[in-house]
Amino acid sequence: MTTVYERRAAPPVPLAPRRSPAGAVLALLWAGAAAVVLLWWYDTASVVGAAGWLTGAGRIAGLLCGYACAVLVGLMARVPLLERRIGSDRVARWHAMAGRYTVCLLVVHVVLILAGYAAQDGSSVLREAVTVVLDYPEMLKATAGTVILFAVGVTSARAVRSRTGHEFWYYTHLLTYAAVFLTFGHQVALGGEFTGHAPATAAWYALYLGVAALVVWFRVLVPVRLNLRHRMRVEAVYQEAPGVYSVVVRGHRLDELGARPGQFFRWRFLAEGMGWTSTPYSLSAPPRPDLLRITVKALGDHSAAVPLLRPGTRVWAEGPYGSMTADRRTSHKSLLIAAGVGITPLRALFETLPGDVTLLYRARTAEDLALGGELEAISRGRGARVLYALNGPRGERPRLTVESLRAAVSDLAGHDVYLCGPHAFARDLYEVLRAAGVPDRRIHHESFEL
Repeated sequence: MTTVYERRAAPPVPLAPRRSPAGAVLALLWAGAAAVVLLWWYDTASVVGAAGWLTGAGRIAGLLCGYACAVLVGLMARVPLLERRIGSDRVARWHAMAGRYTVCLLVVHVVLILAGYAAQDGSSVLREAVTVVLDYPEMLKATAGTVILFAVGVTSARAVRSRTGHEFWYYTHLLTYAAVFLTFGHQVALGGEFTGHAPATAAWYALYLGVAALVVWFRVLVPVRLNLRHRMRVEAVYQEAPGVYSVVVRGHRLDELGARPGQFFRWRFLAEGMGWTSTPYSLSAPPRPDLLRITVKALGDHSAAVPLLRPGTRVWAEGPYGSMTADRRTSHKSLLIAAGVGITPLRALFETLPGDVTLLYRARTAEDLALGGELEAISRGRGARVLYALNGPRGERPRLTVESLRAAVSDLAGHDVYLCGPHAFARDLYEVLRAAGVPDRRIHHESFEL
């Protein structure tokens, strides 16, 4: 099938694996938490009695909760160092973990502080709670922020998330910014670690203002500049397989984006009913100076509307994001394993990864092999291999086992393996690859289940 996005030769990519900064970033975050505890230690002369222990533990939990709020927002800022070098999926997991820590610390802080104050004043916890909320400075705003944080935490729970739409979750999640803003005032107004301690107060302000600057820059100003500069619009939409469509986007000086095969953008199509949703879709072909292409399977309301896009529709994009690129390679031999629409980033990598490359494509039937013609053309052009794992005539699924993978790919343990597909598929394949002797550092995967 001839399209407006014909294949072009891609420049070679040298084998120069870049070390992920994940370890250094985690060490820095934990060092910050340790510094917060030391701040309490420095300010506390002694802890006496049950009330002292309760309030002391509550203060520690409160400080750590305040620090975790800043970390939580910083991980949402889409900083390129995190999104492109560590990986969006890994950062998303850190963010989810930080969210759970934040909510737990918040509960501990509220319970212990109120219990400590009640023990100190000889009153009930309920009466102490009313007094604190109504009489203490900044506490009304802090209470509102606390309620919001709890609501965000509840809607982020897996059981709730599975029953709500992505848009509801996304816009509820944005309330985290309001919650952090509302709770900040009481931290510096009531925190004994900050009262009369100018350096500690200045450091706390610097932490929050620095995180706010990251959010404003990378989530607001950078996307605005990108879209004003590159002025992207839909060029064409065409079907690749049943329920699978490619969208070609034209823009100005797109090479300046620095997009790499294997990366993705968050796309917002300014068409009726689609402008409120931003969805991550991978590039399904190497980027060109004037064109980008994504390939989408109709799985939800947003993706099902993609085939209805008309040429000329304005596009708002953010990115590029993702670290599943050639920079991860540690070997001159690569195995790409895709399932379903997971072929999209691997198709771009299949064309551009140098060395000995094999692609294994899992699909139900031959008709479901999206981009199959392009894969065959790339295979012939570069002398690479394409293998297919299709259901049998009665619908039986082929098993990808240690033995079958070793039979299909010699020296499997010496390959870099790129995985893309449904979460369960990638998880099972990861276990199979590890059992086959493939080192963890050579298994590269990103999940887009945000």
